[in-house]
Amino acid sequence: MKNNRLKTVAVIPAYNEENSIAKVILRSRQHVDNVIVCDDGSTDMTFMIANALGARVVRHAERRGKGEALRTLAKEVMELDPDIVVALDGDGQHDPDEIPLLVKPIETGESDLVVGSRYIDGGKMNAPIYRRFGLRVINFLYKKIAGVHIKDTQSGFRAYSQKAFEYMLQCDAKEYGVESEQLMLATKNGLRVMEVPISVNYTGLVETSKKFPLSHGADLISTLIRLIAEERPLKYLGLPGIGLTLIGMILGIYLLWMFNITRYFSILAAVLMMGTLTVGLLLVISAIILHGLKRMNEKLNRFNKK
Repeated sequence: MKNNRLKTVAVIPAYNEENSIAKVILRSRQHVDNVIVCDDGSTDMTFMIANALGARVVRHAERRGKGEALRTLAKEVMELDPDIVVALDGDGQHDPDEIPLLVKPIETGESDLVVGSRYIDGGKMNAPIYRRFGLRVINFLYKKIAGVHIKDTQSGFRAYSQKAFEYMLQCDAKEYGVESEQLMLATKNGLRVMEVPISVNYTGLVETSKKFPLSHGADLISTLIRLIAEERPLKYLGLPGIGLTLIGMILGIYLLWMFNITRYFSILAAVLMMGTLTVGLLLVISAIILHGLKRMNEKLNRFNKK
């Protein structure tokens, strides 16, 4: 139990974690005031074990995904009115004894959101090669495309001020893309984000991911595409759309020119022209609509704050 004046709550999304959940709860309890577990439709004894250990447990009747589990936990946490919230996985890959490292920057007022990182000096990870490669690719994409300047965008071991954790309720991602969406929301709303080194242990875990690696990666990429389409539609949809439209127009001019000279009508050129024009115009129209909706939403948010 923590002795300082800041009330801290640990939240643990869990799915079929009967082999590890007890250890995670008991060790977390040494550093926080309360532990809340969301049993995301487990078919094993996860709920019974967590409940028997005295954790506050909420249960989904069927699996909804990590993002949904974290949103459920966010609603539960707000009832306790904590100063700090710590999120960690229920499979044992995170070390609860490192909770004080994540909490300290919030206690001292240095940060609103602290990410436990495997990729900064002092961070450790013994993940399989394919997982390391996949995480590197995802982190690179989120940094270059989405503007998230955090080295470990997929870390689920995090500490939040109450203000930062409230943004969890605004996340739409149902699965593992929720961690990246949090970072984009934090950046968008001017929250202070920092990383601290942690150690992540995959050795001996029964199942390090509840999804097939390719499916997991596809979920993260789809979340990235949705986020950049919502946040920067003119740049990532409008500009490519204009480019494709221009290519389609050039192909159309070329098609007419060739027909005028040779009287030969190229089916291939016609198909390419129609395809690029159609996709280009759809992207441009989508970008304009999304940009308009974004501006409208921003105005409504400003109005509601007044």
